[in-house]
Amino acid sequence: MKTAIFEKAGQIGIAEVVKPSLQADDDVIIKIVRSCVCGSDLWAFSHGDDKEAHSVNSGHEAIGIIEEVGSAITTVQPGDFVIVPFTHGCGECDACRAGFDGTCDRHPGYSNWSSGYQAQYIRFHYANWALIKVPGQPSDYSEGMLKSLLTLADVMPTGYHAARVADVKPGDKVVVIGDGAVGQCAVIAAKMRGASQIVLMSRHEDRQQMALASGATAVVAERGDAGIAKVREILGGGADAALECVGTEAAMDQALGVLHNGGRIGYVGVPHYDNRPIGSTFAQNILFGGGSASVTTYNKQILLKAVLNEDINPGRVFTKTYPLAEVNQAYQDMADRKTIKAMLVVD
Repeated sequence: MKTAIFEKAGQIGIAEVVKPSLQADDDVIIKIVRSCVCGSDLWAFSHGDDKEAHSVNSGHEAIGIIEEVGSAITTVQPGDFVIVPFTHGCGECDACRAGFDGTCDRHPGYSNWSSGYQAQYIRFHYANWALIKVPGQPSDYSEGMLKSLLTLADVMPTGYHAARVADVKPGDKVVVIGDGAVGQCAVIAAKMRGASQIVLMSRHEDRQQMALASGATAVVAERGDAGIAKVREILGGGADAALECVGTEAAMDQALGVLHNGGRIGYVGVPHYDNRPIGSTFAQNILFGGGSASVTTYNKQILLKAVLNEDINPGRVFTKTYPLAEVNQAYQDMADRKTIKAMLVVD
């Protein structure tokens, strides 16, 4: 089978490898229909990010068809159409029952996170609870709906996670830092949860317009102190909640700066900094929450229904589509901001 391979910074190749097989009784083999490139994949693509050369691609979002199941699998069967999340929660531990399956107690750290989804087939481990079954087959849905379903593997639940852990409530004034796919989905999530004002910090016209179509009420292009001042001017004071969807120290500084004392931060950008002590916020009474998204919980409880009912349209974040053979171009176009999120047609 064919799979994308991380060759080195700036180069993703295609390799022919052995098709995966069942290795545990709770494994499933999935034939991928659509995959994509995540903003987090670009860290390795652009900078190396300590990733080994000639290694498994970091892709972790897909929809596909179950081809084979292990003997312990009771929730799906061959032929089922599923959303393949980047997480592998068990559904039974304290963390999962509290709605934090993105950091499952039974599958800690990297055992709960995926890679290798930019491929024709994958082995999905710990599969009995985490997969989300979709009614019917891919052929029953429009391409636009397939795009929205694909966002449910990561970016839409991740945007929702930022809003949930920041406890966005009806009437709240919310600022979203980051105008990529996760930030766009955070705008959708803030609107779903009843925010009265949603300010997106963005410098790119196409992304600004997309966010406004999804429920943002204003955009701010300035950064640093000027950006903070502009946000506070628009909101008539500090924000109730800031959703940090980038993962840099500068983005966290923006989030802290726009909040009123006692405000709340939901951070879901994978942190690429280690010098932001929580103690530095003591005088502000800031509430922090963040981490890996509760993909399965949100999809089963809220998001799949919202997509199927067309209450939300997160699929609009996919602004360009590529065949798997052009995966390197998909990465490059995202890195160059020529597309917001790149979808890969695999089957």
